[in-house]
Amino acid sequence: MLANATANSNESIVLSINSLQGAGAEKFVLTIGEAFYKLGFDVHVLRFDPKVEYILSDNLTYHFINYQQYRWLPKGKLRYSILAKKVDSYIKKNIGTPTLILSNLERSDNIFYYSCLANVMYVIHSTLSLYYDFANVENVGALKLRLKNIYSKHPCVCVSEGVKEDFINHIGKIASITTIHNPVDRDSIQLLSEAFVPEFENYIVHIGSFKKAKRHDVLLKAYAKTEQTLPLLLLGQGKLKNDIEQLILELGLQEKVFLLGFCENPYPYLKRAQFKTLTSDREGFPMVIEEALALGTPVISTDCQSGPREMLPENNLMIINDIDSIANKLNQAMITPLQFKAEFNEALLPHNIAKKYLDFNKKCCEKKF
Repeated sequence: MLANATANSNESIVLSINSLQGAGAEKFVLTIGEAFYKLGFDVHVLRFDPKVEYILSDNLTYHFINYQQYRWLPKGKLRYSILAKKVDSYIKKNIGTPTLILSNLERSDNIFYYSCLANVMYVIHSTLSLYYDFANVENVGALKLRLKNIYSKHPCVCVSEGVKEDFINHIGKIASITTIHNPVDRDSIQLLSEAFVPEFENYIVHIGSFKKAKRHDVLLKAYAKTEQTLPLLLLGQGKLKNDIEQLILELGLQEKVFLLGFCENPYPYLKRAQFKTLTSDREGFPMVIEEALALGTPVISTDCQSGPREMLPENNLMIINDIDSIANKLNQAMITPLQFKAEFNEALLPHNIAKKYLDFNKKCCEKKF
C-alpha cells in the first residue's frame, strides 16, 4: 500500500463488467482499478464472461460468475434477479462489504438493479439514445421507462458531458448524476509505446473494434477519395471484419490498407503514427484520443454527440458520415499532421479520476442520511 493511501487496509472496491475483451469500458475498469489499488484499496474485478484480451495486473483480484449457466432462464426480471442474489452472496462471502461497487455496461447494470448491496454506482459509457437506437425502436416509451427504472436505483456517473446531456434529455435527471471522464495512464502508455518498433513507417492509424458504431466503412470510403500518400493501419477485430475486408477489395485499397487484428499493446503503433483518426458516429469518451495525445500523436476525429469535442480543438473535428469532409481532413493531415496536435489533459491521470469517484460516492452516501 502507498504511504499516503486514502483507504484502510480492509476497504475494498468491486468493478463489475461482462468481460475483459479489448474495448474501452474494459480498459477503463483495469485502469481505474490500478488507481484505486495505489490509493490503498483491495480491488476486485467481477466479470460474467471468461473472455480476457488484456494483460492483467497482479495488483487486482479477478472473479468470474458464469452468466451462461443462467441463459436457460427467461431474459428479464427472473434471470437478472436470480443472478443478483448469486452476485450478492458471492461478494459477501468472498469480498465482504465493499466501499464502492462500479457497475459497467448493460448486463452488469441489469443485474445490480436487483442487488441488495450498498454503495453501487452505474458508470454510463455510451449515449443511451444512440446505443439503444431510440429513433428506430418500435415502443421507445416502454424502453425509456425500463431504463429509467434501472438507472434511478443507484447514482450514475457519465463518462462525458455529452453522455450526461443525452441521459438527462431522454431518461431524465432521475438520480444523483455527475460527469467523470475516463482515466488515462500516461506513464504506463509511454512505457508500453517503447516495447517494440512497428514494421510500418509513416502511416495513419485507427484503433477500434470492427462494429457498426466505429464506421470503418465511412473511413475507408473517405480514404479512397484521398491522395493516399500514407498507408492506413486498422487495429482491431470484430464481427464486421469480413465486411471491411470486402469493402477494401471493392475500393481497390488492398495495397494501402492493412488489418493488423487486435493488439494487446497498440501503443508503439499509436506513438509512431503520423496521426490517429476516428470516424465513429457515436462514442462515450474515446480514451484512444487522449492516449494518442499522451504520446504526442496528432488526432482527427468525427464530432460525435459526445466525447471528442470535449477532448479536441474544433480544427481537429470532422462532420459525422460526411465522406467528402472526412476525405478533405485526411488529406490535410497527410500533408501537415502537426497542425492537429493537441495537449493532453492531466486532470485525466488515474489518481485524479479515482479520487473524483470516491468524492462522488461520499456525497451520495451523505445524502442518504
